[in-house]
Amino acid sequence: MTGLLLAAWLLVIGWQAEEHQRIANAAELDLRNRSHEIANTVSAVIRAASFHGNVVQERIEPVLKYLVNPTNVFIKSSDRLIAVTLLNTNGDPVVSVGITNLFSREVLAANESFGSNYVTFVLPVEGAGLTNNPTVVLPGPRGFTNGPPRGDREFSRREPRPDETASTNSPGFSPTNPPPPTDGEMMPPPPGDTGNRPPPDGDRPHGGRGRPPWLRWMPEADYNALVSTHELHGLVLTMSTDKYRATCLRDLWLRCVIGFFAGISALGAGLAWRNMNHTADLQIRLVRASELNSHLKELNLAAAGLAHETRNPLNIIRGQAQMISRLADAPADVREKSQTIVDETDKVTAQLTEFINYSRPREVRRTRVVLTAAAQEVVRTLALDIEEKKVQVEVGGEPLAVEADEQLLRQALFNLLINAIQAVAVNGKIELAVGHGGPMEAILEVRDDGPGVPPENRREIFKPYFTTHQKGTGLGLAIVQQIVLAHGWEITCLANTPRGALFRITHLKIVP
Repeated sequence: MTGLLLAAWLLVIGWQAEEHQRIANAAELDLRNRSHEIANTVSAVIRAASFHGNVVQERIEPVLKYLVNPTNVFIKSSDRLIAVTLLNTNGDPVVSVGITNLFSREVLAANESFGSNYVTFVLPVEGAGLTNNPTVVLPGPRGFTNGPPRGDREFSRREPRPDETASTNSPGFSPTNPPPPTDGEMMPPPPGDTGNRPPPDGDRPHGGRGRPPWLRWMPEADYNALVSTHELHGLVLTMSTDKYRATCLRDLWLRCVIGFFAGISALGAGLAWRNMNHTADLQIRLVRASELNSHLKELNLAAAGLAHETRNPLNIIRGQAQMISRLADAPADVREKSQTIVDETDKVTAQLTEFINYSRPREVRRTRVVLTAAAQEVVRTLALDIEEKKVQVEVGGEPLAVEADEQLLRQALFNLLINAIQAVAVNGKIELAVGHGGPMEAILEVRDDGPGVPPENRREIFKPYFTTHQKGTGLGLAIVQQIVLAHGWEITCLANTPRGALFRITHLKIVP
């Protein structure tokens, strides 16, 4: 059964691991689909902004910045863009917006790379780099000056004129260095300059693509180099993985909780199965114990009846022996043997009486009993034994009344005093003390200055037929414990100070 439950739990764990992997794959697919949606949006913007296959960089950059903007409602905050980069055919950036240092050539070769907090997708731009007439992202008219190159702007021109109305005699004017055209303006070529004139539209390179006005007078070789480095081929999107990681973590916690409760269920089922088997075994034992108890009760009744019936012949034997010992013409040895018969008969009769008392069921009839008064009455009953051994017996303490069966309580005190009288030496001392054990509980103690009870015998002393006295029957303290337990009290055997034994009865209920 344990192996079956373990196999079921492992099956649940495997199922949850598979489900977690499915959720992670679904979250990854959702992230990938979002990247394709953004790529399609960028492609649509590029197609809308292109003219004759040319796209001005200054027109596409604001759109890309808008997509990367965290406040953009088009992109969910959990799927926000970190960077957008347009690539040329060589894999070099043409236009970059955002944090663009999160990918490398290895990422471009893999087309997809997951980092700790971001993911990079390399996607094609629809309509770019897939035909013989690719889209070209060209710098705007403001990107050309005579100063040093800025970024990927590789070309320069002379310094602009001081004003638009400068004469041809101004220092910055020359036939080979014409003034720059304004946006959308087409300037004629300088006199005698035919090498830099663009070819007719039918002979234009790159599939007939027309030059923008601000690049019409650029040398053909330079223009071809510019086009080759600005041909749009691919798109790199760097996106946040916050939603992906949150989804995976939330699902992982859910699977762990399911696995934990599955383990608890398997453990509980195993314990329940074990307890059920244990309960069945206990029920079998209980039935056997009940049968044995019934048999012992029958034996107890039979033994008690046998003991009761045995006392009658013993009483007859004792009476006959007493008559023989009292005959006037009886020899001395006959009288002596008759007295021995009487003494031995008395011993056997006393043992039978104690056995009958021990085997008799204890029915407690509770009444109000004053402990000190009951103890003094028992002392008066044993006055002859006390005087014979010259024992000093003291009854002290508070006159507390408790709820008890008066006859059984006197019998318990009688057996405790008899045991103490047998234990002490001549001129010994015995004390009966009554005191409070709690607000509504009393304590009864019987102390003596005899040899005491060894620690290893303090638990065995209440068992039937266990005795340390030569004349003892071994049933006196067993009867005491039987009476104490019938009342719901407790009795313990302790060491007395400075010597002797102490028997303490506790949990006696005080009544007013």
